[in-house]
Amino acid sequence: MKTPYKNIYAVLKVNRFIVIAVIVCAFLSSTFSVWIAFNTNQKALNSAFAINTDGSIIPLKLVTQKENFKVEALAHLDLFHNYFYNIDASNYERNLEKALWLGNSSVDNLYRQKKADGVYNRLLQYSLVEKVVSIDSKIEENKGSYSFTTTTIFEINRGTIIDKYELVSTGNLITVDRNFPNNPHGLLITNYFENTLKKRTDEDRKK
Repeated sequence: MKTPYKNIYAVLKVNRFIVIAVIVCAFLSSTFSVWIAFNTNQKALNSAFAINTDGSIIPLKLVTQKENFKVEALAHLDLFHNYFYNIDASNYERNLEKALWLGNSSVDNLYRQKKADGVYNRLLQYSLVEKVVSIDSKIEENKGSYSFTTTTIFEINRGTIIDKYELVSTGNLITVDRNFPNNPHGLLITNYFENTLKKRTDEDRKK
């Protein structure tokens, strides 16, 4: 028995439906692509950019993030140096404990060295008061890593005599999880080192 041929009009109708469907899909796809390109272009035009020192373009959002980082980094360094050097017989244990939360083992090693050298025993024995007068920190970025140099001016009150000292310290900063209230800025001081310590004279104070 011979297989009957399909109705030519039915075949043409199916073919026409397929062609129309392909055209509609192609049109929708092209329209969607044009819309995506237009929307992306508008977002780019509405975004703000800053020019880096080497001429490259940086999104303003990234610039803002770096500015925010610098503000927090300076606050973190102020907090640490106040805790670590603003001490007396009544608060040194509490302040040093808080300072150790803000740095890594390099800070802890310095603390242990000072303790072994009898720094804190002298503080108790002679009722010394070590007071921070000013903290000036400079932060530098190099390929995503941050280093700092901090100049701390502090006084040591020996009762009838007040001596003023200038300490220059250096180190690096890395980001960690925030830990309230122990480490509110989410930063950690690493490679901390006391570079120079000198007694300030009257001439130095006038500068």
